[in-house]
Amino acid sequence: MEPNVNNIQQEKFLAAVPKSLGLLRFVICGSVDDGKSTLIGRLLFDAGLVYDDQLIALAADSKKHGGSETYDFSLLVDGLAAEREQKITLDIAYRYFSTPHRAFIVTDAPGHVQYTHNMVTAASTADVALVLVDVSKGLMIQTRRHTMIAALMGIKHLILVINKMDLIDYQQAPYELLVKEYCEYANSVGIESIKAVPVSALHGDNITQHYECMPWYQGRTLLDYLEWFDIDTSNVEQSFRMCVQWVNRPNADFRGFAGRIDAGQITVGESIQILPGETEACIEEILTFDGSLNSAHAGQSVTLTFKDPVEASRGSVLSSISDPCSLADQLEVDLIWMGKKAMTVGRQYGMRIGTAYVLCTLAKPNYIVDIATLEQLQSHELQYNQIGNGSVMVDRLIAFEPYTKNRNLGGFIITDKVSNEVVGAGVIRKGKRRSTTIPCQLVTVNQAMRSAMKSQNPLVIWFTGLSGAGKSTIANLLEKELHAQGFHTQLLDANNMRHGLNKDLGFSEADRIENTRRISEVAKLLCDAGLITIVASIAPFAEERAVAKQLLGAEQFIEIFVDVPLEVAESRDKRGLYAKARSGELVHFTGITSPYEAPINPSIRLDTSTLTPDQAVSTVLAWLNLNKKMRL
Repeated sequence: MEPNVNNIQQEKFLAAVPKSLGLLRFVICGSVDDGKSTLIGRLLFDAGLVYDDQLIALAADSKKHGGSETYDFSLLVDGLAAEREQKITLDIAYRYFSTPHRAFIVTDAPGHVQYTHNMVTAASTADVALVLVDVSKGLMIQTRRHTMIAALMGIKHLILVINKMDLIDYQQAPYELLVKEYCEYANSVGIESIKAVPVSALHGDNITQHYECMPWYQGRTLLDYLEWFDIDTSNVEQSFRMCVQWVNRPNADFRGFAGRIDAGQITVGESIQILPGETEACIEEILTFDGSLNSAHAGQSVTLTFKDPVEASRGSVLSSISDPCSLADQLEVDLIWMGKKAMTVGRQYGMRIGTAYVLCTLAKPNYIVDIATLEQLQSHELQYNQIGNGSVMVDRLIAFEPYTKNRNLGGFIITDKVSNEVVGAGVIRKGKRRSTTIPCQLVTVNQAMRSAMKSQNPLVIWFTGLSGAGKSTIANLLEKELHAQGFHTQLLDANNMRHGLNKDLGFSEADRIENTRRISEVAKLLCDAGLITIVASIAPFAEERAVAKQLLGAEQFIEIFVDVPLEVAESRDKRGLYAKARSGELVHFTGITSPYEAPINPSIRLDTSTLTPDQAVSTVLAWLNLNKKMRL
């Protein structure tokens, strides 16, 4: 993997900054064309932070792209060719600079709604947000969205920059009305520390110095606020937290656990807890690139060794014993959805939190937020760029902190399992009580004992295919034959289950996923009882069949693809369902208005356009006997 250029630039910048200077990370955001890039360029220019060769290049670029003899300061930030041609910012742009009073890392987040996910990334590490507003346009929906994201990402301090004051002849009244309107909105989403500055980024008013244009404004300049903002970013006094980044084992004689200390401090000889396993260990050494230390604190990257061998891996969390992290597998979260395809309730996604990667499923949102009014609305899902509150179920216990306490252990991203694309990001409010109050109950009689009594291997034989392919017919004949041979069986037909356990489900994508999940869970119970369970269900999505296989175990899950051309399946349709789907009377009908994802590598493929039902059963029995699947 190639190194991240921005991370390399940041490391070089931080290494060159004197230790005496404080560091402020700020994100500049707002709606498109409010002048964010121009503001940053002007700030750098007026602060004397643009070199002569950069000015020469800027003058040439300004003439080329804008036909202007004056500087177009936005070009100092908009480095991509596409951005310069279109006069927009498409990606996150980073700048690193320092003044005699403070060092800065500034992030320019794009204003277009389709790049909102970049704002989430930019805000996740910022101490302060600069929200830019074009005074001639007022508050836009993207301005409100960026403000809400800033609050969601834990930013407590905000500078409201009312730009383009020159367009209204530097009048005071419109400025004050806009400040009042914005502060009411920002306060309502939880941001209380707000400073406001009227500026003209184009002309430099109130950026680094006051001009005659706005004598009524007696506040500080923008740079003054940035240089003297009193922000306590220290987390040394908090309880010790460190996510294990990797296990350092260069040889058989050394085993260290490397990572960056998120909070607190640690000393040699101190005992800590390894989560989620809750193992205790005593620190033997604290190692760094520059040598060993007796103690280390938040912000330092270290390798820890322990006096006794312990089990830990990437994703483990090292925590103080007296005040450990919380553990849960169900979480209440605030979530912003960034996938072009809507969130699917019940589908399994990837989740990255700290250095851990786990699998999770998302419940129906408790509510989504109307960005303009902040009203909490009911919804079955989250659409692109929507923000809501809901529950996340994780496939195992994880160590976490509420986001308000620890950004690294309280923030997470959601990824698509197949493409690995980031589709959501969120923050943890708290763990759900049932994570710890409803433990798994141990039982004495297990699957092996029940199977031995029946003298058979428990299996789940899952027939999948289009409606009309012949699944139910073949499944019924197979159970009849197995029963005649003395096997203990149970048939789960999806149609029959929709008259009982699943009668509350419709045929939307989310409902189909939940239908498959419920059948899988019932099949697991029957399999645990030692039965050979036969399932006849379309189960149209490959991912949910994979989840079923994972739940049941690869050795016990037999996937049979009942394959048939669509036209043959339609010709067998006595109820006329395909015709109704094609006419629009039926929505979400698999194969017509809803997709079917055929198995790529099924255990058995049955072509029922050439095989009779009896021949299909014989094929299945031959495969089961050949692979010794049924008898102990």
